[in-house]
Amino acid sequence: MSKYFSKFISQTLVFASLIVGISMMGAPVSAQGVPAAETTYDFEDDLVTGDLVRPDGEQLIVRRRGRRASLIQIREHFIPEMLKSVEDL
Repeated sequence: MSKYFSKFISQTLVFASLIVGISMMGAPVSAQGVPAAETTYDFEDDLVTGDLVRPDGEQLIVRRRGRRASLIQIREHFIPEMLKSVEDL
């Protein structure tokens, strides 16, 4: 087996064991060992208040700079130049 394949298998086993462990934690169990049929949560009524938060100060409007030509130029004769440099060796 290759090193990468064995690493993939070990990562898959760890991931699968995590999934199984998490799924088992989610099921509540009663005192007799039988999963509970229904779980209910009762929260008290809480009033949530809030305000719109904005930064202090004025909005700045910035003008974008104009488009410029790229300084990167694609070399059209790259492969022939590479072959020529190999021939010189």
